[in-house]
Amino acid sequence: MVKWSHYALLAGVSAVLPVAAYAQTEAEPESTTTVTDERVVLEADTVYENTEDNTLIAEGNVEALYQGRVLRADRLIYDRATQRARASGNVIIIEADGSQQFADEIDVGANLSDGYAIGYSARLAGDASIAAKSAIRRSDGINAMDYLVYTACPVCEENKTPTWSIRARRAVLDEEAQMISYRDAVVEIAGVPVFYLPYLSHPDPNSERRSGLLVPKAGLSSKLGAFYQQPYYWAVSDYSDITLSPMVSQNVNPLIGVDFSKRFYSGAVKFETSFTHEADFDGDGETFGEESFRGHVYGNGLFAISPGWKWGFGIESQTDDLYDRRYDISGQNEKRGLYSNQPRRLLSQLFVTGQGESYYTDIAVLNFQGLRGEDDAARLPLVSPLAYGEKYWDLGDYGFASVNASSAILSREVGADSHRVSLGGDWSTMKVLPGGFTFEPFAELRGDYYLLDEAVSGEESVARAVGNAGAKIAYPMIRPGTNVDLMIEPAVMAAWGVSDANDPAIPVEDSQLYEFDESNLFDPNGFGNFDLYEGDGKLSAGLTARAIWKNGTEISTTVGRRWRSKADPAFDVASNLDGKSSDWLAAASVRIGSALEVRSRVRLNDDDLSLSRFDLRASTSIDRFRAVGQYYKIDERISPAGTSDEGLYLRGEVQVTDRYSVVFGQLRDISRNVDTRQELGIAYTDECARFELIYDRSELRDRTLGPSESIQIRFSLLSLGNFGSENFD
Repeated sequence: MVKWSHYALLAGVSAVLPVAAYAQTEAEPESTTTVTDERVVLEADTVYENTEDNTLIAEGNVEALYQGRVLRADRLIYDRATQRARASGNVIIIEADGSQQFADEIDVGANLSDGYAIGYSARLAGDASIAAKSAIRRSDGINAMDYLVYTACPVCEENKTPTWSIRARRAVLDEEAQMISYRDAVVEIAGVPVFYLPYLSHPDPNSERRSGLLVPKAGLSSKLGAFYQQPYYWAVSDYSDITLSPMVSQNVNPLIGVDFSKRFYSGAVKFETSFTHEADFDGDGETFGEESFRGHVYGNGLFAISPGWKWGFGIESQTDDLYDRRYDISGQNEKRGLYSNQPRRLLSQLFVTGQGESYYTDIAVLNFQGLRGEDDAARLPLVSPLAYGEKYWDLGDYGFASVNASSAILSREVGADSHRVSLGGDWSTMKVLPGGFTFEPFAELRGDYYLLDEAVSGEESVARAVGNAGAKIAYPMIRPGTNVDLMIEPAVMAAWGVSDANDPAIPVEDSQLYEFDESNLFDPNGFGNFDLYEGDGKLSAGLTARAIWKNGTEISTTVGRRWRSKADPAFDVASNLDGKSSDWLAAASVRIGSALEVRSRVRLNDDDLSLSRFDLRASTSIDRFRAVGQYYKIDERISPAGTSDEGLYLRGEVQVTDRYSVVFGQLRDISRNVDTRQELGIAYTDECARFELIYDRSELRDRTLGPSESIQIRFSLLSLGNFGSENFD
C-alpha cells in the first residue's frame, strides 16, 4: 500500500507554498528514487502538518492522483495513523475511464477507491446518473447506497425533475458485474410514482447483455381480457440466450413463450415458440371445444460449409390456423430462408446454396401449412426437391453464355403430382452501333420433361422444347446540364419463339399468380418461371426517361407495351399476356430527399385505356410531419378473386410541440368498406424516453374471430428497455 506519511518531508518545508508531493519508498536512496505506478501525486494551494494529531492537511484546489484516478476537493486531511484521507467541499473523483463521482464529503483509503461518502452522486455512461444520501464504496468495486435516485435522463438547473427515475431505499452498484440492484424501488414518471417493486435490478449503461427480468408487457384485450406477460432473459453463454415469457390472461389459460438463439463457429440459429393448453376461443374470449395442447414455432438457421457453400433451414408451424391471431403473435410474414411464404401460408424449408465466380446452385425441400379458411392440407404440395444450377462463361467479344438445370418435384395427398426436370442454355451480347445505338442479340433454348399423375392430367408424361431468339435495339440519349441531367432511352425488342409451347396437360404450379409488367418488358419470355412459356413472335416497345438535379432530386419513368403474333389460350387475363397485345404499362418514381419519395405502377386496358391496376407508395418527412402510405386498386377484370380490390395503408406522426405528437395509422379495405386496422393516439418523446397512448381497433373477421379493440400503453426508457406492443404491419 502507498504510504501517505511520506508527504511529511516535503510538506514541512512547503507549508505556505503551492506544492507537488510525490510518494517515495524509504529504503531507496534519494539519488536512486524512481517514479512507479504506486506513487501518489498531491497538489494544493496550501499544505501543512498538524503534529498533535499526526495529520497532513491540504487546502485550496486540492488534487490527488493515483493510477489514473483523480480526487479533487476544497480540503483534504490525511491521517498517518489510519492511512486514510477525508475530503470535503465539492468533492469529485474521476475514474480512469472518465466516469465521475461527486460528494459533499468522503473518507477514502490511500488508493482513493474504498471508503464512504455523504451526499454522493455519480455520472455513468450514456448520460445516466445516480444520487444517494450516503454511499459506501469497497475496493472490489461494490457501491452500496442509501435513499437514492437513478435516471438516464439529463438533469440540469432548468429541469431538475427527470422524465423518469427509479427511487429506492437501498441499492448496490456492482462495477465488476455491471449491475444495479434495488430494494423497495419505485419507478417515477415526471416525478409521479407509477410502479412499486420490492426488488429490481438492471445492467448499468456500461454493461453488455446479461440475465435478468425484462420490462413486462401488460394490457387489456377484447379477446384475452386483462393480461400480463413477464419476460426473463437468460444469457446462457457468450454465444446463446433464452427468453422465457409466461403470460397470464383473464379469459384464457396461461401461455408460455420461449425464444432461443445461439451462434456457432459456422453460423447461427434462432427460434421463437409458445405453447398453452386451451380450447378454441372467439373474438370476445368465449371458449368452445375441448382443451388441448396448442402452440407455434418459427425458426431459422444458416451455416457456412465452405467459402462458397451454405446450408440453412426455416421452420414455421402452428397447431391450428388461427393460433397466431388469437394470441396476437407477430412474425408470420418474415422471410426465414431461401424462399418467402405467401400471406397466411406457413413455409418450412431446408436448403443448400453454392455460389462462385462463374456458377450458382441452390437445392431446397419445401413444406407448406395453410392458415386460410379454404386451405386443405391434403392439397398443399410437398416440394422435394426444388433445385436450380447455372454455369456461365464470359466469351469476351462474343458476349456471355450459360447453361442451367433445374427440377421441381411436387407431391400431394389429394390432387395432381408433378415432377419436372429441365435443361437449358442462353447466349447474349451487346454492341454499340454507329450513331450511338445499342444492339443486344440473344438466344435461349430449354428442354422440359414432366412426369405426371395420369389419373388427373390425362397423360403419363410430357416432353417439350422451348426457345426464343431475337434482339433489342435502343438509343440512349444523355444531356448534361448546369442544374439537371436528362436521360432518355427509347427501346424496341423483337423475338421469335417456339409455337404451341404450352401443353394443356402440364400443371401450372409456379405461374398461377404471375403478371407481366414493366420490369420484364424486354425479356424474350414474358414468364420468368417454368410451367408456362411465351413462344411465337413478340414485339416490345418502351421509353425510359430520367431527370437528375444537382441537389439530389430525381424523377424517372418507364412506359411500354407488348404485341404478340398470336394469342395463347394458356395465358389468362391477369397474366397480361392474353390476346395479341398486352395492356399499357407504366412506372414512375420521384425522390426529393427525405421530404418526399414516391413510387407508382399503373396498368391500363389495351382496349379503352381504363385503369386495370394502380399501385402507389409514398413516404415523407418534413419538419414535424412523418408518414408512409400505400394505395392499390385492381380491376375485377384481372383480379384473381374475380371482384375489384382496393385498399389503403397509412401510418404517420405529427409533432404538435417539441415533445408531444399525434400518432395515426390506417389499414383499410376500401372495396369491402372495412377498416382492417386503425389506430390513433398521442406520444411524448424526449432525450431518454418515449411514451405512447394508443387506441387500436381491428374489424378483421376470420371465421370465429371478429372485430377487436384495445387501448395500449407503450413506452421505451433509455437503459431499461421497451414496454408495450409492436406496430402493426
